This record gives sequence, C-alpha cells and structure tokens, in this order.
Amino acid sequence: MTTTTVQTAEPDTFAERLSAFYAIGRWEAVNDALPWTPAPRSRPCMWRYANLRPFVLEAANFVKGDDAALRVLTHLNPGHREYEAACGHLYSGLQALKSGEAMTCHRHAASAIRFVHEGHGGWTAVNGDRITVSPGDVIVTPSRLWHEHGNDADDGLVIWQDCTNDPLVNTLGANFFELHPDKTHLPSTPANDTFATWGGLLLPDTRRSRQTSPLHTYPWDKCQEALDAAARAGHHSPYDGVILEYTNPATGGPVTPTTGCKLQLLRGGETTRTHRHTGSVIYIAARGQGTTTIDGTDFEWSAGDTFCVPSWAWHAHTNRHPDDDAVLFSTNEFPLLQALGLYTEEAAPEHTT
Repeated sequence: MTTTTVQTAEPDTFAERLSAFYAIGRWEAVNDALPWTPAPRSRPCMWRYANLRPFVLEAANFVKGDDAALRVLTHLNPGHREYEAACGHLYSGLQALKSGEAMTCHRHAASAIRFVHEGHGGWTAVNGDRITVSPGDVIVTPSRLWHEHGNDADDGLVIWQDCTNDPLVNTLGANFFELHPDKTHLPSTPANDTFATWGGLLLPDTRRSRQTSPLHTYPWDKCQEALDAAARAGHHSPYDGVILEYTNPATGGPVTPTTGCKLQLLRGGETTRTHRHTGSVIYIAARGQGTTTIDGTDFEWSAGDTFCVPSWAWHAHTNRHPDDDAVLFSTNEFPLLQALGLYTEEAAPEHTT
C-alpha cells in the first residue's frame, strides 16, 4: 500500500523553489503566456521613406566589400526593438545596390519577397533566371534556391525593400545560409525565363508542382493592369477596396507557404470599413496618399512609406485624395495561419445614427 505524504504549503517561496527545477506554476504565467485574446508584442508603427532614404544613401558610401550584401536598414518595431521583426514574424528592410555592384550568390532557408522602390539597371537572378527590375516590381526568392543581385546602371542606386520570414524561421530553429562556391551560379545554370513560362493564361502541367512559386517576377505594369481591370469589373471589398493576391501560378495559392502578398487599390476619397484579423501585415504605399487608422491611431502615408498592422488590430484605410487612386502593396502571415487553422477575421459593428 502506497502512502502519500502531504507537503506543507509555503506559498511565499513556492515559485522560487520550483524555478530551480526549470518549472513554473501555470497560474503564475497565464496572463502573459496564455492571454484570453490575441496579444501580440508588435505595435502599429510607421517608417517614412523620406526619413530613411538619406541613411540608405549614407550607408552606401561606407558599407562596402562583403558587408555590402547586408547593406540593409532593418525596420524595428517599438514593441520589441531587440527582436528584428517589423511586425509579428515578418522582417522588413531597405537595401541599396550601387552602380556596377554585384552580390555573391547565396541561398538560405528563409523566403524573401522584394518590392522595388527606385532605380533602373537593377537585377536579381533566382535559380538561373536573371531578371531586370524596375520600380514597383515584386521579386520572389523561394527558400533554398540560389540567388544573387546586382546593378548594371552606369550611375545611381537601386533601392528595394526586403520582406522575409527570417523571424519565423529563426524562431523555429530552422535557418540555414550558404555561399555559392563559385560566387555566382549564372555561368553553370541553364538560362530560363520564368515569366515567359508562367506569366500567361496557359500554364505548364502543375500536377507535380512545388509549393513555392516558379514565377520569380511580378512586373509592376502587369500587376497594375490587373488591378485596374478588377476595378472596372466591380471587384471590391468593403474592408480593403479593390484587392488582388500575388499567387503561385502552379497551385493558385500564395507565393510562399508561410508569407503572402497583395496589391490593393483605394478609389479617390474611399474609406474602408473597419475590421481585424489574426496575422500581421506590413504595408508599403506604392502610389498616392492616405490614412490608415489602427486601433484608433491615424497613420498618414504617401508613396514609399511603410506601416504595419499587428495581429488582431482594428484598422481601416482612407484615400485622402478625392480624385486620384491610391495603391498599397502588402505582405502578410495569412498562409501560415490558414495552414494551421488559426486564421480568423471579424468586422467592427457598424454605427448607426
């Protein structure tokens, strides 16, 4: 027969004694570790392009050599300045490529989505596909594919914005980084044109397709054309205006398994309805001017600016100009949350008078 010895309770020292064995009473942590509703550390934040661009130009003058591959100004969130994520598990930063510069070929476990802000002559090569980029273009670099960048222009910088899932991959302890032994993969990799193969109405057989998008470039003129066509056709959301998703043409799904991106148009003078959802979003103002209200705070933006909406934050967009459209590009955590069954969305109650 087993007897149980009742331990004398010493609640004042209980937590300290227990911590010596790497344990904690769950009732002690429930408010922080187990909130009743989503409680992200990230805060709504704005990064103005006009404020950061001078620092991008200055860094281009002294960050050189091998360090130039990391010549990126990282957007830090005031809710966790020590954690290099702009919002949630999304990284964002501005990278500059000087004329005549080329970056060593490399690959990593994280996926990247790049939005080009300015400059001509820039290029990126992904898995042998050498792509010339222009302002507004979006480039997708899937996980573990060789890629490299450069600027063929005689003069002037190319500035683009890196949007990656590095924070997520690092949190999961799954990141890898590798430099190409020959410093470039282009001479040894057969040239291909992913846009010619995957950018049309008729596509290759996709029954054995991979999860990541085989299309590495989404040109601004083609995307703007699609957005305008959707607007003319009456495609409209009361919460996001005219909104389209960049997709993997092989699957119809997001461009990467964990991070998606969208392009949306707000008509002149339009104000969207307020809503919220799980999953963080980073917005880049591609065209026009507007105001986004996030949890009661107004963030006024113009072309080039970046702002973020943390998970479960109430938000609505307004195009301040009555006659001109405004366009927002965004990256989000929705694919990951949808795959895990954790995505949810709700609208704010409409006020009646």
